[in-house]
Amino acid sequence: MGAIFGNLIAGLVASFASWKWVFGVIAIMAATITVAGILIIPPPKHTLHEEGASAKASVDWLGAFLITAGLFALLFALTEGNVVGWSTPWIPVLIVVSIGLVALFIYWQRCLENGGTRAPIMKVSVFHSKRFSAAMMTMALFFSSFNGFLVYATYFYQDYQGLSALQTTLRFIPTGVVGAMTAAVVSQLLAIIPAYRMLAVGNLCLSIACLLYAVPIPSDTIYWASGFPAMVLSVFGADVAWPCLILFTSLALPQEDQALGAALVNAMGQVGRAVGLAIATAVQTAVMARERGVSVEEVGRVEQWEDASLLGIRAASYFNAALGICALLVVLVAFRSSGIIGRAGGK
Repeated sequence: MGAIFGNLIAGLVASFASWKWVFGVIAIMAATITVAGILIIPPPKHTLHEEGASAKASVDWLGAFLITAGLFALLFALTEGNVVGWSTPWIPVLIVVSIGLVALFIYWQRCLENGGTRAPIMKVSVFHSKRFSAAMMTMALFFSSFNGFLVYATYFYQDYQGLSALQTTLRFIPTGVVGAMTAAVVSQLLAIIPAYRMLAVGNLCLSIACLLYAVPIPSDTIYWASGFPAMVLSVFGADVAWPCLILFTSLALPQEDQALGAALVNAMGQVGRAVGLAIATAVQTAVMARERGVSVEEVGRVEQWEDASLLGIRAASYFNAALGICALLVVLVAFRSSGIIGRAGGK
């Protein structure tokens, strides 16, 4: 419901006011939520000071710096490579540096977990569970594909077909409607259908949704013939996959690591979204540059009803579909023998 109303509000604002007001409205809504949270959410029963602990001593600032700098450097390099060209010397250097920082973060977390003076941000040992690791990989791949689908569907309608922000927004309404319907029934389905089967179906639906924008269907085909089923399949897949992945994560970890597992589920989804979109953009840019006969840094933006622009969007959509298929393969290999049924008393 948040997605559908957020899209409608943004479309309305962008149609009748400056696009800057979209972010202004979001800021006002976020401030309202913040105030409501302060007034409504009860304070914790125990504070760190009551327990004699020091908040400063408990925060792993070095680990926070390493993972933040590593991910920022990686995303910056992947994004700027599409702007300045991948042959620019500092791009591969920055990628290597980012990988090194992430590796140092993992090493530092392992040291803290095995006898450090403070609690680690992330327990590396939780990844010893193969199913937990598979769930994290599936989360990153799936939501990388799903985010790419939403972005490139927007490019297709608003930039390639030249529709207004409001007209583009209206084409996303099925995602909110189907999402609400799916949320109402998925818990009941999980009680009778093995979770790995539902997770596999969710990944398959998303892959098909991406393929509907990738295969050479005539670009002037009516929305109801291809765009509508793609929207329905994508959000059905997402709202089926999310609770299944939460379930697998919960069952793969002991009680004391449940909060960490929930945080990692969200974190892997966010990292997957960012990295996947950066790579998809690189694929799109490379195809557009090849078709226009220019370098990557000179490729420019998506143009209305241009063949090169359409091929770039389709190439990125193929990449998004490939991510969904990879997630499906991980599910079939890692979870097929689990036999997990969603209800707490299930198998």
